[in-house]
Order: sequence, then C-alpha cells, then structure tokens
Amino acid sequence: MPGGRRRPAPFLAFSPFARSLIFSASAAAAASSASTKPLPLPDDATTPAAAAAAASGTSGEDNMPRPPSKRAKRAEPSIEEDRSSSESEEESFSNSESDGDNSGEESSQELDTVQADFAFFDPKENDFHGVRLLLKTYLDSKPWDLTGFVDLVLAQTTVGTVVKLADDEEEQEEGNGGDKTNASGNDDEDLFGLISVLNLGRYAEQRCIKDLKEYLLSVCSDKDTKKQLKSLLEEKASSVGLLVCRRFVNFPYELVPKLYDSLFDEVSWATEDEPTQELRDSFRFKHYLLLVRMLERKTPAKHKAKKSKDDDDDEPIIYPKLEDEIFKELSSWSFTFPIRSEQSSQQEMKYYKEMGLVMAVKAEAIPKFRKKLEALVSE
Repeated sequence: MPGGRRRPAPFLAFSPFARSLIFSASAAAAASSASTKPLPLPDDATTPAAAAAAASGTSGEDNMPRPPSKRAKRAEPSIEEDRSSSESEEESFSNSESDGDNSGEESSQELDTVQADFAFFDPKENDFHGVRLLLKTYLDSKPWDLTGFVDLVLAQTTVGTVVKLADDEEEQEEGNGGDKTNASGNDDEDLFGLISVLNLGRYAEQRCIKDLKEYLLSVCSDKDTKKQLKSLLEEKASSVGLLVCRRFVNFPYELVPKLYDSLFDEVSWATEDEPTQELRDSFRFKHYLLLVRMLERKTPAKHKAKKSKDDDDDEPIIYPKLEDEIFKELSSWSFTFPIRSEQSSQQEMKYYKEMGLVMAVKAEAIPKFRKKLEALVSE
C-alpha cells in the first residue's frame, strides 16, 4: 500500500456470534500477513465505514440518465481500527487457525487508525491478480479455467465494478498523466471487492463457463432441482446472468447496497447503450444464478447435551455476506452442498460446517431485493 497505509479493519455486520467468528479470523489473518501482501482464502469488530454517496439513474425511461462516472461513486472518509484482513467474506469463517483466547489477546493490543476513501471503478486489465485472488476458490477446490473466468470479468467493462481506495487510484493516474494504466502493475493490491454478471448463453463456449456448468450439475443431488438447474444452464442460458460478488471481509457493509445499485443500473443502461442489438439483448436477464457460501449448524442447539452461555447467540444458518439471506428469501429455488476445502479448526466453529449455496432469483424480484438490502443496512 502506498505511503505505509494499512487496510481498514473488519466491522460489525452480523449477529454477536458471527461477529466473534469474523473477529478471530481477521486477527489471525493480520498476524500471519504482517509483512506480506494479503491473499484471500476464498463464493462473504470495529466502527463501520461511513456510507457511500452514489449517483444512480432510473431504468426503463426514455429520458433515462446515462451512467455517471464510477469515480463519482465515492464513500465518505471513515476512521477505522487498523486490523488488516486477507480473507474474502465468504471464507472469513473457514480458514482461521486461532482460538478465542488468541483473538482476545489481539483485540486488547493498541490499534492505530486509518482514514480511507473508497470508490467504484470499471474493471481493467491491471486488476487481474486482485480479481483472481478474490475468485480463487469460487468453485471450491475444483481445478478449472479460473484465468479465463477472470478475463471475462475484466473484459466486460460496461457492466461490472471493482472497489479500491480512491486516493491511491487518483495518485496513480496523476503520476501517469491521467492514464489509468498502473505502470507498476500493483493495482490489485488496492482492490477490496468486485461485482459483475455474465450471460451464460453469450459465453457458453468458453472453457471456464463449461467448467462452471459441469461443477454446478455435479454438486446438485436433488433430481427435481437438478432438472431446473440444467434448464437455466442450457435452454434458458441466453437470459440467465451469473451474478458474482466477492469482497474482502473488511469491506464497509454500508457500501454493499451501492455496489448492487451500480450493477443493476448498469444492466439497465446496457440494454440501451450497447452498440449492437445482440449485445443489448444479452443484458435482458430473466433470471440470476448465484453461487455463494454459508455456514450451517451441524446439530440443532436444542439437542446439545450441555448448554453454554453462548447458546442464545447460536444460529442455524450464518450468511457471511448479509445480502445472501435476502437472495435466499427471494429465490425461486436453491440447494446446498458440502464444501470440500479444509474446514476451520476454530473452537467456535465446531458445531458448524461450511456449505455451498446455489440460488436462482427471477429478475423481477431485484427491485424488492434492492429495497430490502437498503433497509437492512440502514437498521
């Protein structure tokens, strides 16, 4: 990071139990990566960052405003505790080697503060390594064409966003005479999150999409659900968008609604602004397909032989990314499957197992999703 700046800390976003898991996982990541570049170990506690101010247009109108520059969608400066994290939100629970006592010791140490501005940008070639790190275990431990998938995300600049520290990006451009290209090739170090949606029909012949379809069908065990999934992956693929949102655990949750607003506004604009009818039609989605992660309780709390003082905080399901619970509520169908990557040895996690979650959400449900997400974050 330029000027010795360190990444902002994780934040309050979940229940007391979930926060304790994030906190201890983040502390372990900070301790293990003090002198190295953070790597996410991917498919979601301090004062939160201030809310982002974003300009968004209204879709479907003749006088619809054009997309504002993503540079204008900047978060206000925020003061955070300095506890760096190298994990994406969906993995923050599954890769910690620390226990509760160690996290308590970390939390008692004196912490510095850092002021940070976040901004949204179009993905570009120099973001390759940062995006690849965030997507590293998108398909769990399956070998697949991850490089090709990252290339698709970066090539689609009209619909898709990466989030970085705003001042670093501006300093970089000034140093290059206004050119957004990072001469040092270190753009990815400042990448905190990404969101995009890819048309499964448009990219059907790409090896990475074929690998993705094969993986999803292989992990779906229910016969009826598999039939619905196969329909979306094949016959209806041209109207299905694969929605991908990955971010570091210390990503300010107040920015999450703005991140989705940016994506869905751009989808609307693309249906009118793309240069060819074929491209415009490729963004007229009828369904969104999501692949995320969740934590599922192995045994219901009431069946535990001995109750602990933390039982009131036990939850049957924990969603590392807060918006995934809303998507699950609005989904037409969904299914879960076990994650094969190494599970956490954390004491607090002994009653939980990490699961993959696949959901199909109709495009007509997106306005309701946006309202629910905004209300949730505003609470």
